[in-house]
Amino acid sequence: MTVTLSDIKEAAQRIKPYAHRTPVLTNESLNQQVGARVFMKCENFQKVGAFKFRGASNAVWSLTDEEAARGVVTHSSGNHAQALALAAKMRGIPAYIVMPSNAPQVKKNAVAGYGGQITFCEPTLEARESTMERIRLDTRATVVHPYDNERVIAGQGTAALELVKDIPSLDVIIAPVGGGGLLSGTSIAATETKKGIRVIAAEPEKADDAFRSLQAGEIIPSINPKTVADGLLTSLGTLTFPIIQKRVEQIVTVSEAGIIEAMKFVWERAKIIIEPSAATVIAVLWEKKIDLSGLEVGVILSGGNVDLEKLPWQK
Repeated sequence: MTVTLSDIKEAAQRIKPYAHRTPVLTNESLNQQVGARVFMKCENFQKVGAFKFRGASNAVWSLTDEEAARGVVTHSSGNHAQALALAAKMRGIPAYIVMPSNAPQVKKNAVAGYGGQITFCEPTLEARESTMERIRLDTRATVVHPYDNERVIAGQGTAALELVKDIPSLDVIIAPVGGGGLLSGTSIAATETKKGIRVIAAEPEKADDAFRSLQAGEIIPSINPKTVADGLLTSLGTLTFPIIQKRVEQIVTVSEAGIIEAMKFVWERAKIIIEPSAATVIAVLWEKKIDLSGLEVGVILSGGNVDLEKLPWQK
């Protein structure tokens, strides 16, 4: 099964009562700085502070009553954990969240605050997956993967659906890429809604596995990436990779300095709090690695969950 535009439209209707329809903002200083007209889709204003709530909500509200009663399970140390915990809480069902023991305390607190039942494990993918499988067998809960899941991809695509509807004149949409859930959903929603629109991905140079995967024609796993954009550390999935191969024009890698400068500029000039992963899309314009001058460019600001004690420009 592959995700279609109708899946994304159904997801939009399904999550409408629960998710925010986030605003699209512009900033003249930014437009002048990058030489394009930039339309920022502010998923940092989404519930849990990230686009992840869209996919989690679609997955949770797609379950039958019988499935829902057994709950949902996932492994995540970040925004997906919080999103799934909140979506499950809103439906009144259990959410079993496997988190690595070294996850930031602020994220552990947030997941617990949303009602997630946390099981800690060793900080390895093997430990995360085996712990999740044990819980699944015990509870018969439905696994909701952070990105390699059709309902999650369809839910993430609703952000681009809204953006193209609000700004139909867009030439390009830029989305960040980690596991590829947001990028996959964005590319389907954009290219199926508007003929000729270009979809470009932003990825940190220091976590460029998606860029290398596209070049190689096969998934190259992300091995020990070191980037300030901590939401983009995961590898592409078997569902997301072929969608990206087919629909994304190119992946542009950006420097750590570019990410931090772009993030700081958006905070200072646009007064929008974004996290480093979201700043990658601005950094594509900032570093001018491809020529988008004079175009109307939609960017998806994926989230705004920042540890204020560890801002990247503070020495």
